[in-house]
Amino acid sequence: VGGCSGLGPRGLEGGCCGSDLKQYVFGGWAWAWWCISDTQRLSLEVMTILCRCENIETSEGVPLYVTGVAQVKIMTERELLAVACEQFLGKNVQDIKNVVLQTLEGHLRSILGTLTVEQIYQDRDQFAKLVREVAAPDVGRMGIEILSFTIKDVYDKVEYLSSLGKTQTAVVQRDADIGVAEAERDAGIRESECKREMLDIKFMSDTKTADSKRAFEMQKAAFSQEINIKTAEAQLAYELQGAREQQKIRQEEIEIEVVQRKKQIDVEEKEIIRMDKELTATIKRPAEAEAHRMQQIAEGEKVKQVLIAQAEAEKIRKIGEAEASVIEAIGKADAEKMKLKAEAYQQYGDAAKMALVLDALPQIAAKVAAPLAKVDEIVILSGDSNKVTSELSRLLAEIPASVHALTGVDLSKIPLIQKATGAQA
Repeated sequence: VGGCSGLGPRGLEGGCCGSDLKQYVFGGWAWAWWCISDTQRLSLEVMTILCRCENIETSEGVPLYVTGVAQVKIMTERELLAVACEQFLGKNVQDIKNVVLQTLEGHLRSILGTLTVEQIYQDRDQFAKLVREVAAPDVGRMGIEILSFTIKDVYDKVEYLSSLGKTQTAVVQRDADIGVAEAERDAGIRESECKREMLDIKFMSDTKTADSKRAFEMQKAAFSQEINIKTAEAQLAYELQGAREQQKIRQEEIEIEVVQRKKQIDVEEKEIIRMDKELTATIKRPAEAEAHRMQQIAEGEKVKQVLIAQAEAEKIRKIGEAEASVIEAIGKADAEKMKLKAEAYQQYGDAAKMALVLDALPQIAAKVAAPLAKVDEIVILSGDSNKVTSELSRLLAEIPASVHALTGVDLSKIPLIQKATGAQA
């Protein structure tokens, strides 16, 4: 036996040892043996069924198209529920709707054939009630209850209903026009009578209103006179008493002002003393302290500047002494160097001097030939090749004389130079 939801009953078939016992569970729960008991569900929800009957002839032979809506559900009484379960278990809701729809449409067709168009169209509620009463026993035997059945639409394609409506409309319009005319006539007569009665009543009412108003004004004037007298007396008494009270109040105010003035004088004296002390504390003392601070700062700045000047002078003196010592040392070194060179030159012989000159000759030749380095080529124009050779020999012979003139060294004493110049000669 298995559980059951509120959507519908559960049918239980079979059991142990081949039992055919059936149980119906509605809104509760039960146990079911798996693979032994067979459980099926049946929905108890309300089902809406739309019934359509097309081209069905009435008792007068007029073809009509009728549409009705029915609300049905499966009944929950145990006997009827058993019948419904027997017939509909295993079927879905659409199958149940189709069965009920066929039954309702059949009864709807049969009832349409027994009624006139006027009976169907003018009294739809009675027509629907008749269909419900006729179909209820048949669907009840299937365990289904018809909750409601209403006619949704009735029409035809031969304009019978529209013609019927036109005739009825004309009759109603005629009766309405007659009724309106009679009502307007009666209304005019009654309106005149009402106006006359209204004027009579209004005149009487205005007269009574005037009398009442005159009496009211006279009584009101008398009351006003008496009230004015009493008001004047009360006003005079009030003003007299007010003057007395005002005099007392003024006297009290004067005494209060005297006391306030004394208190104010005391407060002002104390305020003067407080302001003097505040002035001394906030202005005089800070000013003296600031003046002393500025004096100390000035003296410190003065000492600072003096010390800085002394330090700068000492720095300059020390730098001058160091530079003089350096210059003196450099001069002594240069003098010593020149002295040593002079002594060395005095000890040199002619051979040493000749070596120095020869070492310097390449540099001299480089300086002399520097302009010629910028010349790409030298062309000597001469028609005689022996003349070119003689010119070169002449240049070589003049070199020792030039060196002797520049340096004082005689290159002609060098054996190699002597041999070269002698060959030239």
